[in-house]
Parts: sequence; C-alpha cells; structure tokens
Amino acid sequence: MIVVGGLSPAWQQIIVVDELRPGEVHRARETHWCASGKVFNVAISVRFLGGDVRAVSVLGGATGESVREEMRERAIEGRWIDSSSPTRVCTTVVDASGGVATELVENAPEVSATELDGFLAAVREEASMASVVVLTGSLAGGAPPSCFRKLAEGLDARVILDLRGPELLEALEARPFLVKPNRGELAKTLGRSLPDDGALLDGARELCDRGARWSVVTDGARDALLVGDRVAWRMTPPGVVSVNSIGCGDAMAGAIAWSLDRGLEPLEAVRLGMAAAANNLETLLMARLDRRRLEEYSRRIQVRPIEQ
Repeated sequence: MIVVGGLSPAWQQIIVVDELRPGEVHRARETHWCASGKVFNVAISVRFLGGDVRAVSVLGGATGESVREEMRERAIEGRWIDSSSPTRVCTTVVDASGGVATELVENAPEVSATELDGFLAAVREEASMASVVVLTGSLAGGAPPSCFRKLAEGLDARVILDLRGPELLEALEARPFLVKPNRGELAKTLGRSLPDDGALLDGARELCDRGARWSVVTDGARDALLVGDRVAWRMTPPGVVSVNSIGCGDAMAGAIAWSLDRGLEPLEAVRLGMAAAANNLETLLMARLDRRRLEEYSRRIQVRPIEQ
C-alpha cells in the first residue's frame, strides 16, 4: 500500500481559452473543477494506475467537502483532518493555441497546532501499514520546517520526498529512499544557481551526500538525472504534444511510488515515472494516467549512464 501525505491540498478550476491575451476579456472554451494540490495529484495518479493508495491531508469548508466527494467517487480512501479554514482554490488557465498553462495559486491556509498534530498522527498511523510513503507539497503556515523530517524518521516504508527548501534539507536527515526536486527547486534548496549540467549533477549528488539514497532531478522537457551511491544516469523524456503541464511532477512521483510498491528497481521506477509525466502533459485534467501509454512511453525514454 502507498500512503500520500501533504498539507497543501486544493480545489482546482481549469479554464481553457482559445488564446490567452493579458488585459482582455476571454470566454472559456471549457471549464472543469477537480481535487488537486500535490497530495491529491499523487494519490489520483496511483489510483488510475490501479494501485492501493491512501491520502492524508487537511480539508475545510465547502471546497474541502468537494474534495472529499471526489475522493469518494474515485474510491480513494483517506484521513481528512478537519480545518477551520476553507480549502484553497487554485485556477489554471490553459491557452489552447500553444498548450501553455498559467497558474493562479492561492496560498494554503495556516494550520493550527491541533490540526497539525492531527495530521502528523494520522500520517504516522497510516504509514505503519505502507510499503511506500510519499510526502509532498509546500508547508502550510504554522507548520515548522521539521514537519516532514519528523514524519519520515523511523519508518519501515520507503519514503519519497517531493519537497523543496528548508523542509527538504531537514527531511534529508531522516535518510529518505528517494527525493525528487526539479532544477529550480534544487537551486532554491541549495541556495545557489545551477547554470550547467555539471552543476546540476553536483547538486543531485549533494542530496545523496546529505542523506537521500536516490535523487531524481527533473528539468521540464529536458533530460532528468537519477543519482545514487556511485551510479548516475541521464534520462531523456519522450516528446509529446503539451496540453497542460500542471501536475507532471506529481504524476511522476505517483508512478514511481506505484512502481516501487510493485517491486521494481529504482531505475525502472523512474523510467515509468518519466513516462507518467509525459502522459500527464498530454491530458487536460491532472494525474489521469493510462497504463498502456506509460508502457509505450517508457520504451521511448533514452537512458545513458554517467561516468563517475
């Protein structure tokens, strides 16, 4: 079983326009509402792949109830900590003329000490029965940087971290199985620019030196790096037509977790994760993955070892 925990859920509006022109009135070609935020994108991706997944998050208000209802419809079980604040609303505007997505992101509401304690306790209880645990998303106000480290410490499950900044650096002390920042997140976390491939590789290795068993660094449509102890690979994603880029990293995290839960080795798990990101890129709604597409795209991913 896979457990996904996060403190920044969202109720998402997706609006498709023919062409986005700032400062002008637009009429939507189509509009959709769905559960989102990294925690739910990861959980939904696992569910679409047929995995056994439970989600833990903080939900409140009418928007939170909408998220709960979708989770019921998708047969995703979870532990929902009641929040005194409504779950945030985020909006994605997709420019159909170029496949470019623009995000309007509301910050996650602050969590109280009681809500945070309930979240931490629920994740620990669920994680005790899991083979893989994914901790993902930004911290809500009121949650200390040590939050995810405390959750990851002492777990028998393999822990995947999709975090950035101080909370990622703290959580590395718990020696997670795999961490998955993108290039910008890694630069922010390490506090330095990563201007070339050599600097990016050094940054990925530093995450392993600080405690991660494996580090995966993505860079949009460009090559990703997978780095472990004395091994490293460069992985080229398949080219697909972009429809909506939001949630690609979450789909990748979900597919990696699903693959590890099935007993696959890290290299193959990351290959399928990259295939999931490509599959997500070509769909309007996030994390609605197709296993047949993953198998097709994984065969198209080029993997080349990097000499140490």
